[in-house]
Amino acid sequence: MAFLTILLDGIAYGMVLFIISVGLTVTMGLMRVVNLAHGAFAMVGGYTASVLMAKGLPFAAATALAVVGVAVLGALVELTIYRPLYRKGELPQSLMTFGFTFVAIATLTSLFGSGMQRLPIPPALDGLVDLGFRAYPAYRLFLIAVGLALMALLWLAVDGTLIGARLRAAVDHPRMSQAVGVNVNLLFTLTFASGCALAAFGAVIGAQLLPLDPYYALRYLVLFLVVVGVGGLGNFKGSFAAALVLGVIETAGKYLIPGLAPYVFYGLVLALLLWKPAGLMPARSAA
Repeated sequence: MAFLTILLDGIAYGMVLFIISVGLTVTMGLMRVVNLAHGAFAMVGGYTASVLMAKGLPFAAATALAVVGVAVLGALVELTIYRPLYRKGELPQSLMTFGFTFVAIATLTSLFGSGMQRLPIPPALDGLVDLGFRAYPAYRLFLIAVGLALMALLWLAVDGTLIGARLRAAVDHPRMSQAVGVNVNLLFTLTFASGCALAAFGAVIGAQLLPLDPYYALRYLVLFLVVVGVGGLGNFKGSFAAALVLGVIETAGKYLIPGLAPYVFYGLVLALLLWKPAGLMPARSAA
């Protein structure tokens, strides 16, 4: 029974990693933009929802407004800051987005202080569900269900729709795509905004497992990058598999060998990347 508990906890944790990191798969994998500010967008979404809930808005409404707000912010930042850097190379993108992260940290620290931000679980999810072998938190089952639903929607949207095909074409052949009538700039803006919105959504619903504070954007950035790297750049299915595997590994380590858990986790990540440098499920171009 302890094994099943660890497995469920690991899957729930992995789903949070996937929901946040899949936005990074969009920007780094599909758009090929080095976005080290991804955690900052997630953090802003979490803080926004926290403020709205403190003002009396219910969880669902606060989450929706936070996601929409971060999507708008992402679109504005893409238009004004990111777009001029698309053809500048990876180093300018890395430096700029890392600097953007520190600006976000300083701004939120100035506005809200250095303490944790509270995001209470809604009453409907603050209970236990009888699974037969034990009573399990409804909140964690909710995370698992949301992660599975999101994976299915993204799979359909990217691999099975015209928009997904246009995005892949715009990344690989932007001039040809423009020649056949695709508005590449608008497509990139909407895609970047969607990646930021996913980050915000994951930060809000996963705040019980990844607590919010002003250094959230730096504390978990490596973890998000690991999920994308281990899964394979630009592959949603790879990010999903990597998030589940890494979530279970880290959770098991915290249960069984808490003192050594970080060493075991990153040691296994290193081993995975040495075995498959392009990730578990690399995109065709990276295989």
